[in-house]
Amino acid sequence: MDPAAGGFPEEQFRQACAQLLQPALAGADWQLLVETLGISIYRLLDQQTGLYEYKVFGVLEDTPPALLADVYMDLDYRKQWDQHVKELYEKECDGKTVVYWEVKYPFPMSNRDYVYTRQRQELDVEGRKIHVVLAQSISLPQFAEKPGVIRVKGYKQSLAIESNGKKGSKVFMYYFDNPGGQIPSWLINWAAKNGVPNFLKDMAKACQTYLKKT
Repeated sequence: MDPAAGGFPEEQFRQACAQLLQPALAGADWQLLVETLGISIYRLLDQQTGLYEYKVFGVLEDTPPALLADVYMDLDYRKQWDQHVKELYEKECDGKTVVYWEVKYPFPMSNRDYVYTRQRQELDVEGRKIHVVLAQSISLPQFAEKPGVIRVKGYKQSLAIESNGKKGSKVFMYYFDNPGGQIPSWLINWAAKNGVPNFLKDMAKACQTYLKKT
């Protein structure tokens, strides 16, 4: 199935696993943007759009993979620990589960919102258990654009998680979006260098206080 039908091709899950097992940075102009808090972030410039796509690699200590994936998928809990969430919920539309997410942006910029589908799988790759979550933006009439909020189009994200051999998780994340509007380059760079590592660390911290639902 394709994302518009509520599912993702199996190959996309396999590709995320492959990146986790052996990072693919050769053959393209991937640049190391920052190394911090055990996280390495690389970016690649899209010459046509002038936007960057990102790959993130790292280890989150004392955070088991299954727990990390559960917390990442739990939208209600995310509203408690992610200070940038303005609104976040799931809704059934035409037989598929769709996520609406509004993100707070600093004044005087407009907030951004996302409408996307996502899917989680657990894969066994040569005896290694890997949790993968894929997400991609979708356009649906049930989610009309709001005045004063800029709709993000072209959002793509993949997350792959496995044990680091101890009590923590080894993580790979890919993401791309087009935030629209006029965003200063300093803010884009700040968000990439600080926002992503801080998000992962906040999520790891949230895992420590998460009561897994039964």
